[in-house]
Amino acid sequence: MLFPWRRTRKGKLGVKREMEITVPPHFICPISLDLMRDPVTLCTGVTYDRESIEKWIECGNVNCPVTNQVATVSYPIPNHTIRKMIQNWCVENRSYGVERIPTPRVPITPHEISEVRLKMAAAVKDGDGRRLGDLVVKVRNWGMESERNKKCILANGIGSVLADSFRSFAGVSGDVDMGLLKEILSFLTWPFPFTSEDVSHLKSSVSLRFIVGFLKEDDLSAKQNAIAVLKHLVSVDDQISWEIEGIEETLVNILKLPISSQSTINSLVIIHSILSSCSQTIATTFIESGLIPLLLETLIDGDKLICEKGLSILDKILSWEEGKACICQNALAVPLLVKKISRVSDAATELCVSCIWKMSSVGGALDEAVRLGVFQKLLVVLQIGCSERTREKANELLKTMNLLYREEIDRFESSMALQYVKRSN
Repeated sequence: MLFPWRRTRKGKLGVKREMEITVPPHFICPISLDLMRDPVTLCTGVTYDRESIEKWIECGNVNCPVTNQVATVSYPIPNHTIRKMIQNWCVENRSYGVERIPTPRVPITPHEISEVRLKMAAAVKDGDGRRLGDLVVKVRNWGMESERNKKCILANGIGSVLADSFRSFAGVSGDVDMGLLKEILSFLTWPFPFTSEDVSHLKSSVSLRFIVGFLKEDDLSAKQNAIAVLKHLVSVDDQISWEIEGIEETLVNILKLPISSQSTINSLVIIHSILSSCSQTIATTFIESGLIPLLLETLIDGDKLICEKGLSILDKILSWEEGKACICQNALAVPLLVKKISRVSDAATELCVSCIWKMSSVGGALDEAVRLGVFQKLLVVLQIGCSERTREKANELLKTMNLLYREEIDRFESSMALQYVKRSN
């Protein structure tokens, strides 16, 4: 078999020629037909490259690709002999441009993860924070070695132990090991498949108090991790008690001094979840903390996700009379909503229409929207297509504007038409 690497050499007469390298057949993976970098052997005795055979197994195949025999053991064994032979062959042919393959790290197994999980649970039971911290660092380092290790960790119950650990050490009497809690919180940002019990541990009052407390610190890494964990919680559970002092002002400050685009998006998701599940009292606290002007400023240059999340919050606040009055008093609100129609996404457009529809009951808001051309934009929305609910709101707005602002609409259309009339000398 010919190896794909080629090297151009000059002969005695200066004539260039290409040289091809023959690779021993037993160095080639039967699946990828490439030189094996991490040879492993199935229980059937056939050797494959680890990446290729693991993809084969992950697709649900239980038979050996070469022999078609059922593989009774799904975890292949590293073939160190073949790997050393391949490395020696690479060294011998380095003059032809062949690079030596590095010695691969042996991936962790579910059995190793289970053993560490039991040790972590024992450390939590004994209240041994130091031993738990060492194990947390060890497992996280495993996960950072390869994507395969990370998948193995995510699938074997480490998330449950971490959630229980955070609640347990956050609720200890006396001095709390903040370094340990930050270490666990950092690990909890991984996409663990949390059970309902895990979520109950993290949304407990003692856990939430510390997570929100990290949002108030100067440690940017801890802030980002806390925001990410809270966002994950509200994504899987909408029945969280947010009776935590200062959470409204804290989240508003995150928007005021943004850490990253993702943190801003996560903060907006959390705020929307709080407004959707809590009383008007908390909404009033958000408004008094300066959420509305800050939110409108964020929407000016926000990307698609930020605009959608921000507009959903505005739409929610407009459901309360106090929020509606505050938004309508802001000079930026109506121009921004009209401008964002058909400029961001279909979801953002529908939210803009909903916001304008809710604001139309306040004197002056619809007047300004008409002057800014909302009538024509709503016609375009109906022509392009939208949800039935948005269609009803748009039709209601159009009927109201056609009845009350016919002259203003005609003047706007005339002024727009004049822009395309060439001036005569």
